[in-house]
Amino acid sequence: MAAIGLEHRVLRIAGPDAASFLNNLLTNDLDRLRQSQVLYAGLLTPQGKVFADLFVWRGEDALFVETPSAELLPRLAMYKLRAQATIEDVSDRLFAQFHLEPQSPQPLAAPDPRRPGYGWRRLAPIPAPADPGRLLAHRLAAGVPELSADAGPGEVFALEALFEELNGVAFDKGCFVGQENVSRMKRRATTRKKFCRLAVEDAPGKGTPVLAGEVEVGDIRAAADGRGIGLLRLDRALEAAAQGRALSVGGAPARLDPPEWLILPRAGEGD
Repeated sequence: MAAIGLEHRVLRIAGPDAASFLNNLLTNDLDRLRQSQVLYAGLLTPQGKVFADLFVWRGEDALFVETPSAELLPRLAMYKLRAQATIEDVSDRLFAQFHLEPQSPQPLAAPDPRRPGYGWRRLAPIPAPADPGRLLAHRLAAGVPELSADAGPGEVFALEALFEELNGVAFDKGCFVGQENVSRMKRRATTRKKFCRLAVEDAPGKGTPVLAGEVEVGDIRAAADGRGIGLLRLDRALEAAAQGRALSVGGAPARLDPPEWLILPRAGEGD
């Protein structure tokens, strides 16, 4: 199938401190990144919420950061201080693409690192046409959120945004911005609100409440063709299901449909 063009910015980070500069900021461990591979990561607020999610590529002589965020470059520039690194927007020369089918090995092309078999990514010298409907259907089928569409900057904590399930955080690396809160939530297992796939009727609009009986447990963030992704208090939704209280969205029946890899909260967990 043809490539799907993504409206992502591409930043080139070069210089002797490029890798250490990013590694001190981002949730993932760049020491694991080999040439032409890609890592999923995030830049968090000091409180541990996601300011921007992104993909980091290792090229021959520089790192490349692919992100949907228009605000990432000035935020990185703010953090750079005395680091010997340059940050350049090369979005007019490199274009982000998503491929549903595997691609042949080539520079700056690699499997999407979030889930095995989810797709391939590429940074290419020419743009590809956008196909948001096909991309939406693909991610809803897989249960993968896209934070630029499904959440606002600083709205959700990293583990609420499924950074653990989507291979976006290294718990064993050194400090990064917001690490203390991420580590605390992981250690105490207190992540009860998360993105989760649902089976829904039709395509309820973004922000439509998800109800368990009469109690709101979250809302829809994206939906199409009988599938949706909601940001939900999963503990309450699971408790309702156990008690036989049906979920509904916009007055129509709905049900939780978590992918098998989603880490569900345990009974009795607290915030």
